[in-house]
Amino acid sequence: QVQLVESGGGLVQAGGSLRLSCAASGRTLSTYVMGWFRQAPGKSREFVARITWSGGNTYYVDSVKGRFTISRDNAKNTVYLQMNSLKPEDTAVYYCATGRGSFAEIRNPMDVGFWGQGTQVTVSS
Repeated sequence: QVQLVESGGGLVQAGGSLRLSCAASGRTLSTYVMGWFRQAPGKSREFVARITWSGGNTYYVDSVKGRFTISRDNAKNTVYLQMNSLKPEDTAVYYCATGRGSFAEIRNPMDVGFWGQGTQVTVSS
């Protein structure tokens, strides 16, 4: 079993920055693709970004490209999401996620093996 614990959410003004962290325990995830999703009120959960096991390949949804950066530290079993130039439309609960197995891709919620509990990000205008 895998436990994922997110932190770093909060309230920020538009144009500001936040850094989310996701600490994993229960299993070494160095061969797992890791990702971030978000869910705004009244909307379905959507993919935000993912990073391969080596950290050498990243992928982002178009709406966050150039503003968000996903990274990982396998020695710490931790993945990060640096969010810059935040917009009110980025307001959502952000969830950390793993693939269903080693090297398994993440692009949508159906690809996720484990979820974190979520952290709220609120961007005021």
